[in-house]
Amino acid sequence: MRVFITGGTGVIGTPVVAELLGAGHTVTALARSDASAAGAEAAGADVLRGGLADLDVLRAGAEQADGVIHLAFSNDFSSPEAVARSIDEEAAALGALGDALVGTGRPLVTVSGTPFAPGRLATEDDPLPTEGIVAGRGRSVNRVLELASRGVRTSAVRLPRTVHHEGKGGFAGLLTDIARRTGVSGYPGDGAQRWPAVHAIDAAVLFRLALEKAPAGTAWHAVNDEGDAVADIAAVIGRRLGVPVQSVPEESFGPLGPVFAMDQPATSAHTRGALGWEPTHPRLLQDLENIQP
Repeated sequence: MRVFITGGTGVIGTPVVAELLGAGHTVTALARSDASAAGAEAAGADVLRGGLADLDVLRAGAEQADGVIHLAFSNDFSSPEAVARSIDEEAAALGALGDALVGTGRPLVTVSGTPFAPGRLATEDDPLPTEGIVAGRGRSVNRVLELASRGVRTSAVRLPRTVHHEGKGGFAGLLTDIARRTGVSGYPGDGAQRWPAVHAIDAAVLFRLALEKAPAGTAWHAVNDEGDAVADIAAVIGRRLGVPVQSVPEESFGPLGPVFAMDQPATSAHTRGALGWEPTHPRLLQDLENIQP
């Protein structure tokens, strides 16, 4: 299959490209910068130059492919306004990709976070939030899945709070960055809130499976750890960096403070059974031992 991918040189995209190529697919990666283009080419992918705002480029990439995987996101969480701009940019990009595939029966795999289910593990059947600071991404994903009725084999891989690799990535990576900057490994509240996690290489396998065989209009959970307590995550970070571990005000985490404070465990039982996905790489707390002081 000829696959067009956005975000193919990031923490998640790099192993996705490797997984696709290893399975015999050919890959064309969207690349905005010279460094991204060089990285994609070194991995064995072809390159289409452009960014998420280049809608004509996105349409062309999708039209020339047998399937599309969308991963790119600006990840600017510096302010609510910056988050809104990132979400609007992604929404327009997904609209362009989807329009190019209408009536073709080709797969379009997009990405979201796992949903919130008060008092229990979130499942693949739970809806994405459509209110709140990052809920615009949920609305975009819902619009993509609705394209199933217009001849696109759409699916969404829901990623947990932390997609990690060698101690880096995701919300745990943000906690590590904050700890390096402030000298404190902090967590909001009592730290009992749980975050799900998955190794990036395991997540990459699920993206390939969704591309190859997910039915139209379906959602899947890339979850290995169903929920690690944030205090436990902060404890490993603090020990590895040699800094104190303590509760800090929710406001210390900026616009993501309310999200960081939420208890949001999730399961992938249906995904494993239906698609035959089985994670094999280290879990989060073990992988965080790779953090360098």
